[in-house]
Parts: sequence; C-alpha cells; structure tokens
Amino acid sequence: MTRTDRTARWYVQATVVVAALGIGWCVVYLTTGAGTEAFAYVFVPIGGALAAGAVQQMARGGLGVDPVARRFWRATLLSVGVMTAGYAWLAVDMLAHASQARTRSMPIPAAALVAVGFLIAIWALARVPVAPTDGVERWRVALDRTIAFLGSAAVLWYVGLAPMLSAREPWSLQATALVGLGFLAAAGAATKVSYVVSGPVDRLAMRLVAASGGIPAGAVAVLAVRYGFAATIPAQAIVMPLAPILITLGVAIQNRADRGLRRDPVRTGVLLPYLAVVAVDLPLIAIAFGAPLGWPVRVALIGTVSVTALVTVRQFITYRENAKLLANTRVQEKRLQYEVSHDGLTGLANRALFRDRLAAALAGPGPAAVLLVDLDDFKTVNDLLGHGVGDRLLVSVARLLRTEAGPDALPVRVGGDEFAVLLTEPGADPDALAGRLLTAFTSPISEHRLLVQASIGIAVAGPGATVDSVLLNADVAMYSAKQRGKAGFVRYADGMREPVLAHMQLGGELRRALDNDEFRVVYQPIMRLEDNRLIGVEALIRWHHPTRGVVAPAEFIPAAERTGLIVPLGRFVLHETCRQAAAWLAEFGPDALKEAGLNVSARQLHDPDFVADVTNALAESGLPCERLVLEVTESAVLRGQQVSRALYDLDRMGIRLALDDFGTGESSLSLLRAFPAAIIKLDKSFVDGIEIDDGQPAAADARQAVARAVLQLARAFGLDTVAEGVESAEQVAVLRELGYTVGQGFHLAEPMTADGVSGLLTRQTSALRMA
Repeated sequence: MTRTDRTARWYVQATVVVAALGIGWCVVYLTTGAGTEAFAYVFVPIGGALAAGAVQQMARGGLGVDPVARRFWRATLLSVGVMTAGYAWLAVDMLAHASQARTRSMPIPAAALVAVGFLIAIWALARVPVAPTDGVERWRVALDRTIAFLGSAAVLWYVGLAPMLSAREPWSLQATALVGLGFLAAAGAATKVSYVVSGPVDRLAMRLVAASGGIPAGAVAVLAVRYGFAATIPAQAIVMPLAPILITLGVAIQNRADRGLRRDPVRTGVLLPYLAVVAVDLPLIAIAFGAPLGWPVRVALIGTVSVTALVTVRQFITYRENAKLLANTRVQEKRLQYEVSHDGLTGLANRALFRDRLAAALAGPGPAAVLLVDLDDFKTVNDLLGHGVGDRLLVSVARLLRTEAGPDALPVRVGGDEFAVLLTEPGADPDALAGRLLTAFTSPISEHRLLVQASIGIAVAGPGATVDSVLLNADVAMYSAKQRGKAGFVRYADGMREPVLAHMQLGGELRRALDNDEFRVVYQPIMRLEDNRLIGVEALIRWHHPTRGVVAPAEFIPAAERTGLIVPLGRFVLHETCRQAAAWLAEFGPDALKEAGLNVSARQLHDPDFVADVTNALAESGLPCERLVLEVTESAVLRGQQVSRALYDLDRMGIRLALDDFGTGESSLSLLRAFPAAIIKLDKSFVDGIEIDDGQPAAADARQAVARAVLQLARAFGLDTVAEGVESAEQVAVLRELGYTVGQGFHLAEPMTADGVSGLLTRQTSALRMA
C-alpha cells in the first residue's frame, strides 16, 4: 500500500469516526436530553474539513498531469471547501443562538455558500467528457440523457421535494432550496456518469461524489416530511455527516484507479432511460390509487408528459436508424451473396455458382451442355507483359463470352485462364457457340490488342449424368482439343476418356519419376563426315519406367511441357551433361571432345532462373563455357523479350547456341539476323531422300536445294552447320558433295550411354596414337 493510499484510508476512517460520534451524541441527546440541540450542527463542518483535506492531499500528489482529472478534483475541492464554510457558519450561528436552535432558520450567507458549493459540484461533473459520439448517435445520447434526467427529477420532486413544500411543518426556504440542489446534483450526476465510458476520472469516484449530495438530501427530505422540525437533530448529526464519508471514499477509489486498479468500464446508460420511464409513472400510479391531484402532482405529470414525448422522438429516431441498418444489411447480404457466387476480377459466375446451376439443370427435364474454354499459352502473356496485362486480357475474354453466349447462357470463370459456358435452353447449339468463340478470338482483344487462342471442350449431359461426370467429360474433350494442335474445339464422345485421362495422369507420374531418379541421359554422337570421327555429343533424356520400361521422349516431353515439369527435368539434363562432359575432357584431353549440347525448350527459356541455372552447372562441373552448346528451335526463339534476353545473356557468356530443326519454321532467314546463333542444324526432313537418284536431274536438284541454300546462308553468316538424321552412306556422300562436314544420325552412331561414349573416345584416342 502506498503512502497516498494510507493517507486516503486515514481520511475515510476519520470521517467515519466523526459520523459515529454524531450518531452517539444524537442517541444520548434524544434519550437523556443532556446538552444543547445546537451541538448537532458541528459534525457536518468537521467531516467536511476532513473531506476537503482528503481531496487536497490527492490533488497535490496523485493526479499526475491529466488536465481533466486535475480540473475535476480541484473543482470538487473548491465545492467541498465552500460548503464546509457554509455549514461552519451555520454551526457557529446555532451555537450562538442555542435557545432558538429548533426553530431558527439557516442564515442567508451560510445557505448561499452551500448553494454555491452545490453549483460548483454540478459544474465540475458537467465538465467531465462523456463517450465521443457524432451524427445521429449524438442526438440519441442527448435524448437518452434528457429522458433520464427528467424522469429522475420528476420522481425526486414527487417523493422528496414536493412533500417538503406541502408538509405540516414546512422547513425554511433555504433548507428546501439546498435539498432541491442536492436532488438536482444527484439526478444530473446519475445521468452524466452513466454515459462516461472511461477516462482519467474514475466513474465510481464520481458517483460517490454525486451521492454525497443526493443521498443526504433524500434522507433529509423524508425526515422533514415525516417528523417536521423534530427531524432537524438526526438530519444534522446522523444523515448529513454521511456526505464527507462518501467524498473521502471517492478519493480512495480515485487513488486506486491512478495506480492501475481501475475496474473495467461498464456501460449502464443503456438501461437508464427505460428505468426513468418506469419511475416517472409513479405519480400516475398514485393518482390511480386515490392520491389528490394537487399542484405537486401536476408538476410531476408535466414531467411525465415531457418524458413520454421525448421517448416518442427517441423511438422514432431508433426506428429510422433500424430501418437504415436493415436496408444496409440487406444490401450487404446481396453484395456478399454476389461475391460468394461471382469472380472478383471478371464479374462472371464462379465455380460454385456454376456447379449449383448445372446441378439444377441436371435435376430438371431440360437439356444441359457445357463448354470448357481454356486459353492457349496464357502464361506467356503474364511472363512477357506482366500480370496486369494478363488480368485485363481475362476481363476482355469474359466480356467476349458474355456477348457470344447471349442472355440465355451462363458464362463462368472456372479459375485462372479457364472459362466455361453453361447452356440449358432448348435448341441451344454448343458446337455453333464454340465456332463463334473461336472466330471471335481471331481478332485482337483488350486495350492492348492481343491475339489469343483457346481450346474448347464440349460435353452434353446424357441420362443419369452427374455434375462431376459432365465436367470431367468437358475437361477430357478440352484436353483432347489441345492435343490436336490447340485453337479448336472437340465434342466429347464415348471412349475418349480413357486415353486422355492416361495422358493427363502422366504429369503425376513424371513428378514421381523425378523424385525417384528414374530419368537417364544418353548421348548421340556428332561425327565428322570425312572420317567418322567423334567431335561432339547431343544429350537426350530417357525415362526408365519401373513397369513400362524405357519410355520414349515423344510420349512424355509434351506432358512435361504442359505441366511445367520440363523446367526441373531440363535442369537435371543440363547439370548431368555438364558434369559428364567435364569428366570426358579430364579423362581424354581437350582435343577428344569439341562440344556437348542439349535441347532447351521455350518453357525453360521463360524461366527467369534459367541463365543462373546454366551458370551454376558450369561452375559446379568446371566445364568451359565454349564447350557447351544449347539447342533451341525456331518457335522457341520467337517467344518474346524474356527469351531473347536470356539467349543474348548466354551468348555473352561464351556459350554456343544452335538453331535446331532449321528450315521448318516461317522466319528462318530473319532469325539469322536477330538471333545470336553459332550453329545451324539442318532438319532431318531435308536430309531424307537427298540421296535418291531417279534419273531426273531436276528432281534431284530440287531435293538438294534446301540443303544447299542452308549451307550457303550459314557460310554467309559465318556459322557452323550440322546435318541431322543421317541414315545411310549415300546420304553422307551427297552431304559431303554439297559441302557439309558434320552430321549426326543412326547411320553415323546411335544414342548411347556415357559409358558407350567413353568407349568410343577410348578407341578413337588409341587409333590416333597408333597413327
């Protein structure tokens, strides 16, 4: 316990002792008649002086720097001091006129001092801030406080002050006025404190200060009405000394609050207006039981009518607020329902609403068809142009779907770049809608004027179809459309599901295969045509499936591209090729193997970490940059700025780039100017048939024209050439005659393991030594 707490407790105990002395003296006087009646007036000023001392002690050291608390308790100190002075004046006057004490009125100056003290207390309570409000809430709180005040005042008037005015032995005007001020302070404080949520001035402490005027006033009023002038002695000696006790208790409570022991604030103002409405009906109840309709009752009835009118206004405001709140709630519910069932970006129905509508259509007698629309290569837009452009493209696609589907269909954004259209109207033609959508996609859309393609799967619900079966059929049909070259639509037919699902499941198996180390790298030698000497290798991937055996790349590479697993798969081939090539160089010397190459897909080149992966692979293996060849197709080179940036970064590192399958694309010549290629690989399609001699020189020249043109272009740009797909000695002869010096193919050497290449290098090295 702190020193301040001990001091506050001492003041409480001292005022209790004063009150106990007053009770003891009053009992002795009333039973024995000893002493003078005027002595009853000394207990109030003594207790008031102690209460003033308690407030002064707290104001001196326990209020910190908070201006609100300091202002309230200083005003309380002034109030208690002024009232104590007034009651001291009264005590001196009564002791000086002891023989007239029973009938002598309170001196006007003394009454004025006490009245001023009450007014200061009321002013101090009024200045304590209540909970901040604004707008309609401010008016509601003001009405509630007014209702509570009028109701409390009407009750105090009817049961307390009015009976004093009409009593058989009415008290003096001064005493009656002071009782009225006490009632006013009590009613105002009860109304005010109930709306103070929290603050530097403790709510309970304020209640005790306010009660120091209201409780004694009420008790004095009851005694005055019941016993007349005879009640003066117990009122002064017993009742009124309670006021200093309540004030010192308030000081003690404030001290505890300043030390962090404040109770959690509780809003009691919510019930106060209703209690006031109930209490203000007391005069009406009294009249109903036969009370005379005198002027005190009329004043109380005026208060009752005023409270009723204010309650009516209050309820009207509440009704308007409730109506507004209900309207806002309904708007909010509609908005939430819309957000739950619609896509936030495009505004189309989402997957949940789509499934609900499809389930309802399947439960009815009408038809139901689903078009599943998946944008082709949408990831490229996000990678090259950014997600903002991609989002605006999706919004434009949604707008196009709404336009083409019409009002009777439900366009849906299923997720990502996948959309759907639900057709439930009789006569709706899903094939015709798919055709219109594909036609619409041939024109640029969105503010960025982008061309986009889509693969569409169509599923028509048959007897006994479920939501999941229809969606699965549409997904299978869409996937089949992608397998057939994209930018088209496929309608689901029986028997289509099994092979497509098997292909779709291939992605999961690829992930497992990567985790279980089921992939192996083999190498196809690149040979010098003149003497069939090994000068380089091209790395190829093979999948050693635990049950299916070796799976050809043509079967799993498309699935790896589609699922994105081509990136980790390509990273594995890159690191393994660099490691093995460095090992061959270390074992057979720098002249044994000129280069080691591998194919790089467009998806890998789009990966922002690809250049870093190549750098790491070279650094970890120790393979010189110029020994690594990365082979890219013409279509991959034309995939935008990210790819172009990556290729030029690789070229600056000293890595050699090969343009694979040259001649099969649409922009081969322009690529030689824009692409930093070091090698051109003539596609196998131009090698096939190059050796045929049908006795028609013109036909033979035509077959050899592309091969001859590619070689001339390469020489013009200073590039090396490699002929792919060499399968016969005759092809070798023709290629050599045309000027080709390097080739690869089954005739020259089939793909082999690393050990096979090591054996070939060993034989080649031995032959050179013997020569």
